[in-house]
Amino acid sequence: MDSGRFCLVLILSCLISGVVSQSILQILPENRISGDRKTLLRDDDIFCDSWRFSIETNDAGIWYNIPARCVKFVQNYMLGERYASDSDQVAEDSLTFANTIEITGDGKDAWIFDIDETLLSNLPYYEIHGFGSEVFDEKTFDEWVDLAEAPALPASLKLYNELQRLGFKLILLTGRAEFQRSATEKNLLLAGYGNWEKLILRGASDIGKTAEMYKSEKRKEEEEEGGYRIHGNSGDQWSDLLGFAMATRSFKLPNPMYYIP
Repeated sequence: MDSGRFCLVLILSCLISGVVSQSILQILPENRISGDRKTLLRDDDIFCDSWRFSIETNDAGIWYNIPARCVKFVQNYMLGERYASDSDQVAEDSLTFANTIEITGDGKDAWIFDIDETLLSNLPYYEIHGFGSEVFDEKTFDEWVDLAEAPALPASLKLYNELQRLGFKLILLTGRAEFQRSATEKNLLLAGYGNWEKLILRGASDIGKTAEMYKSEKRKEEEEEGGYRIHGNSGDQWSDLLGFAMATRSFKLPNPMYYIP
């Protein structure tokens, strides 16, 4: 290659490299900070929405606390239209899948539901307890459960009824303890749920197990001993859905208030 052509290629390479580098650098965090730090710090909504995305997709893994700057964001999300809309979308996707299943009629086509933040909303409790930002108090939460006043999540209630109409057997699998069975049944009925196939709560032998292990074992029992085919599983925690004996499809409802392993 002659020197003239070499110089031309070198100049073009530098120009292209500069353009590409500039386009990448423009989206790096340090460039946003150096541009206008006050704007970055003021815009907590962007940070908190990205944080919520991270926990909902399980990219964050185990997490313990809502970032202090995101408490107000979580409150606005839970009380606003976005939470309802996200829940509606999960229910719509669930029903779309359910409609692809050929129900055999033998009573073994099952769908599993978690209860808290899935069928029932504990938002009235969390409204006075920092929307998950406070340290969890088992005593006050148990007192809330005993009231049996948790409302239904509208999207979940609609999905629940549609699945029953299609012929699915609905198995309710909750992390609540066996001593809370009466209050839980009462609350479910008052909220509009009925005719479930089974309501499974933690027994004495389940105490101390992680939610993922406990729920995996119960799903396996239903498959092996009950003969159920678990087509769908709905829950607000990844521990409701992951592990073994998983459903054909699992559907994660939004919950930025707390994480249960």
